[in-house]
Order: sequence, then structure tokens, then C-alpha cells
Amino acid sequence: MPQALAKKKKPKIRAPHFCALPEVKPRRFEAGVHPRRAAAILALDKKWVNQTALHYCFLESFAGPQAQQDVVRAAFEEWAQLPIGLQFIEVDEPGESELRIGFGAGEGSWSYVGRDCLSIGPSERTMNFGWDLTQDSDTALHEIGHALGLPHEHQNPNSGIVWDEAAVLEALAQPPNSWSEEQTRWNILRKLNPAEVEGSKWDSNSIMHYPFEAGMILEPKKYRTQPLIPEGGLSRQDIRWAKKFYPARKRSRQLHMLESERLDINPGEQVDFELNVPTSGEYRIQTFGISDMVMVLFEVVDDTPRYMSGDDDSGYATNASIEARLRPERTYILRLRLYYEDRAGETAVMMWPC
Repeated sequence: MPQALAKKKKPKIRAPHFCALPEVKPRRFEAGVHPRRAAAILALDKKWVNQTALHYCFLESFAGPQAQQDVVRAAFEEWAQLPIGLQFIEVDEPGESELRIGFGAGEGSWSYVGRDCLSIGPSERTMNFGWDLTQDSDTALHEIGHALGLPHEHQNPNSGIVWDEAAVLEALAQPPNSWSEEQTRWNILRKLNPAEVEGSKWDSNSIMHYPFEAGMILEPKKYRTQPLIPEGGLSRQDIRWAKKFYPARKRSRQLHMLESERLDINPGEQVDFELNVPTSGEYRIQTFGISDMVMVLFEVVDDTPRYMSGDDDSGYATNASIEARLRPERTYILRLRLYYEDRAGETAVMMWPC
């Protein structure tokens, strides 16, 4: 066959290392939950209450080189210095941590998203790094972004991305990822529920966005012939998101015994109370009103809030309630974040001895 008439081979589209999120079943609601209420819950479902001190540790059974651990430490510091209303504290004991980090070579890089980390056993990883971070510090920022509650930006339903599915599946089936079709659909082709992104505009420079070679995207058209490569580091929209959900510290109010405090906040907002009790004993703290709320109680130890107990009544016909043994010589912080309320300004919280 003459050379001019020979069929040209389509060049193979190769992919870099990609983060592979563990598959978690999406939250389901009972039939009686209104779609607007469900959407409000999904928008915040995986977010931590603001001012949480997140403790992280490096698991000895999946220990990585000191240089790679230092990259992760620096990435936590970069998120913290935005500044945001979260603390990141390194600890040695896995049982004292919410985030447990491993360096399992050949297992890819991944993290559970936000509060999903709390459902993972105390000896198990919630985050893993599977390649050399000293050459790729953005991966550490990306996985910590997941731990804060951020999903993959290229799965934003507002992106307008139309995939060449065959090209994407082919590329990700090859090394270095070697993904199954199910993994590729979960991490790339699947569109997120619109409630999870709260109508946010597509940010192609987000730290949560993969780079893509030319030809993997059909729409927008320009990516048929040119790659989509984020600028790297935290984008302006990443920073705005972090400051919106985790704003810098604000003053707490005092919750007095047997006095109802109205929660004059909007969905997505949070109110903090300082608690002091007159005598040692068992106390109940409970919300009132038709609302969905996450409520978390902390004890202040060495000027750092340590988690004691929490309740999340979202999606149920109940109120958030905590019973705990409290002491007068100690200080406690109660944090409440509102998902949704039936009537604005009609939710309240109260504390009394059991």
C-alpha cells in the first residue's frame, strides 16, 4: 500500500498519575424529605464544623521517607495560612487523629472526603500517597483539599465538559494509573450532584482539577486540540471556598443553664457557645425547632478544643442532642452549623442537668 494511502494511527493519549477517591455510596434520603431540604444537607454533609482542630498522624505501618512527610506538613501549613478557621495538629497516636496518612507505593494517591474520614477505623488510612511528593507537592494540597470536604472540580456539573469517553477510558486503563472502567467513571466521568457544588462556577485552575491531555475533552472545543493544565497551587476560587466554609475565628457566645438561646443564623452558617457548669454531673444539650443541624461539643485542653461528642440530625425528624459529663473547672465549646430550617429564626438550643 502506498505510504500516502496508509491509514494513520491515532496517537495514544497518555495520562499522568491521578488521585483515585475511594468509592463511597451517596447519601440517600427518606421519601418524605423535600428535595430543597436534601440539597441543603448535601451541600454541607461532608464539611467539618468550623474551628475544628484536625489531628493528623503518619501511620508507622505505611511510613514514608521524612522528605515526603515534610511535603505533607508544608501542604497542611499552606492551607492553614490562608487563613482558615481550622487547625492542623500532628500527633503520634492514630487513635487521637481524624486524618491518618500512609505512603503505600503502588496504591495510588487518595483521600476520603471531609467527615467521611470519621467512619474509617482508627488503625486504617484516611489518606494515602503512592508516588514521590518531592517532585509533586500539588498532590499533597489536593488530597488535603479532599480531607477538608472538596470534591474533584472536573466533575462539577456546571463545567460544561463533554468527555470523549472512549479516549478517557483508554488513557486511564494504561500505566501509571491502570484503572478499571468503574474507577474511571467514579473519578472522572461521573457528574456530581449539583447540591454538592452549590452552583459554583467551574474552576479549571483548581487544585482539585486533574490535568487532561488534548483529545480527552470534546467540549469546550479548544480542549480537542490543546491540553487542559491547571496553573498549579491553590487557585483564587479554592481560597474563596475555604474562607467561606471555614472563616477565621469569631467570638463565641455564652450558653447559660436552663436558658434557651435562639440561633439567628442562615443555612451554612455556624454559631459557637462557651459552656461552664456549676457542678460536676451529666448534662443534656439539645436543639429545638424544625431544622437540620450538626452539633459538636469540645473540651478545651491546653488551649486546644478536643472533640468530646457530636450529633447530626440532618434528614431525620429529630433534634440534635448530646449528653455528656461536664465539670465546673473545665471549659467547653459547643459548635452548631445549620443545614436547613423550616422557618427562619425558629431554631434554638438549651442546656440542662439530666
